[in-house]
Amino acid sequence: MNLANLQTKDLLKLQSEVIGELKSRGILRTMNNPVGDYAEWLVASALGLKLAKNSAAGHDAESEEGKKIQIKARRVSHNNKSRQLGAIRNLDKGDFDELVAVIFNESYEVVEAVSIPHSVIAEYSTYRSHVNAHILHLRGTLLSDSRVSDIRAELTREALQPLQKAGETSA
Repeated sequence: MNLANLQTKDLLKLQSEVIGELKSRGILRTMNNPVGDYAEWLVASALGLKLAKNSAAGHDAESEEGKKIQIKARRVSHNNKSRQLGAIRNLDKGDFDELVAVIFNESYEVVEAVSIPHSVIAEYSTYRSHVNAHILHLRGTLLSDSRVSDIRAELTREALQPLQKAGETSA
C-alpha cells in the first residue's frame, strides 16, 4: 500500500482502524496516542506483570509479589529527540516502587528500557510547579547508575514475539 496516494481523510481513517484493531487485540487500552498503552502492554507482557485498572493512582502494573510499577514511555523521532518522560505526579506519596521507562524510535522499536527504583527518581528528576510534577529525562548518568536496571533485552524479545489473535492456540 502506497500511503502517499491516499487522501488525508483516508490516512486518518486507516490510523483509527489500526488503533481499533490494536485495542481489540488487547495491546492498547484506549483510543488515544498508542505510545503509553503500547509501553504498558509490552512491559507487563515482558515482565509478567498484571496491568492495573486505568483509574489506579500512581502505578500502571503490579508484580505477583505486589510491587507497584509506574510505566512511562517516549517515542523519539528525527524531528524530536527529547527523552523527557511524562510528568511524574505525587512522587512524595510513594504510589509506586519502581518506574519502568521506555524509549521507542519512530518504528516503535525499543531504543532504551530501564527499571528505576522509586528512591532514585528524586535524584535525577526536577520538580516543576507549573505542571505540579517531577520531570525526568532518560539520559546521562541516570542510565549508568548501578541502581538502574537495563531491561531492553527483555522488552525487545517480547516485542518480537508473534502475537496470537484472540481464540488462537499455538500448535
